[in-house]
Parts: sequence; C-alpha cells; structure tokens
Amino acid sequence: MKPEPAVTNHDFQNVRDVEGHAKTRMDKVLTDFQHEMAGIRTGRASVAIFDNLKMDYYGTPTPINQLANLHVPEATLITIQPWDVSQIGAIEKAIRSSDLGLNPANDGKIIRVPIPALTEERRKDIVKRLHHVAEEHRVAARNIRRDANEHLKKLLKDKLISEDEERRALDDVQKMTDGHIQKIDQMSKVKEKEILDIK
Repeated sequence: MKPEPAVTNHDFQNVRDVEGHAKTRMDKVLTDFQHEMAGIRTGRASVAIFDNLKMDYYGTPTPINQLANLHVPEATLITIQPWDVSQIGAIEKAIRSSDLGLNPANDGKIIRVPIPALTEERRKDIVKRLHHVAEEHRVAARNIRRDANEHLKKLLKDKLISEDEERRALDDVQKMTDGHIQKIDQMSKVKEKEILDIK
C-alpha cells in the first residue's frame, strides 16, 4: 500500500469534518487491504489471485482479467481464455514471471494454470507476506489518526472548538482507529486460516 500523503490543505471548520474525512480515508485503507489480500494465494484455485497481476498490452500495464475470461473449472485449475489470442504468450509470460509460483501452459487458444498444493514452507512465506501487507495497512490507519489529531489541535488553536470538544474528538478518532485496525486483524486471521488450511 502506498502511504497516503498527509493532508495539510484542508480547512476544517469543526470536529465532524475532521472525523468524517478520517473515516473516509480509513475505510479506503480497509478496501485497499481487501483488494491486496484477494491477490494473495491460498491452496485453492481462485481467479482473484490474478487481480493485481498486470501485463504490457500495447504499452499499457493492463490487468489480466481485463484481457481474458478467467474460470475455475476445478479446485486445482484456473483457465484463462484471452479475447485476443495473439496475447496468449504475453499473458503466460506475465504469470510465469510473477511471484505466484505458478506454471501455466497453453494450447494456442486457452491457458491452463494448475494450482499446485502449497508446501508448508510456501504457506509460511505467504503468511509472512500477508502479515507484511496487514502491517502496512495498520500503519496507514495510524497515519490517518495522526493527521486527524493534528487537524483537531489546529481547530483548538484557532479557537473553533473547546478543550472538551478536542478531548472527546481525540477519543473518538482513537476508537475509530482501533476499530479499523481490529477489522484488519480479523480479515488477516481469516485469510491466514485459508492459507494454512490443508485440504
């Protein structure tokens, strides 16, 4: 996750504006985390593992799911049928050079991607990556809290809110941050279980 730049050009007039802005940004962190998690592989075939995989399509990095139909005909296989068959080699190359550890094969019309069972070592590596992604998003939520707190201090300094209002708002922002971090932790636990679950 790319860290969001601190917002300094906002001219907040009250607590509600600051909290609303912080909530919108924290919700975006959750959405981004869900999206990144979808691209982390588990032992089961899922087309979502290709969500973040782009290939060069006439000079433009394009997600594979915008260039082909993706299907899961069975638990350990994904098929990719490019709309433009001339791209079959490029799609296969993008999958091969990704960090997904997959070995696609094509018959000229369709790419078959067998999803091998994950070794225990590979599962541990994937869990490590998941933890790293989760931590990046926790940090992003904390950075948003820091920005919101700075805006609240400015409101107090500009005499737009009282000390009581500032204290209450700092409390609310902390609760909001804790709630979002808790959601990241829960989502991460569920995903970790999927990765470590040996069927």
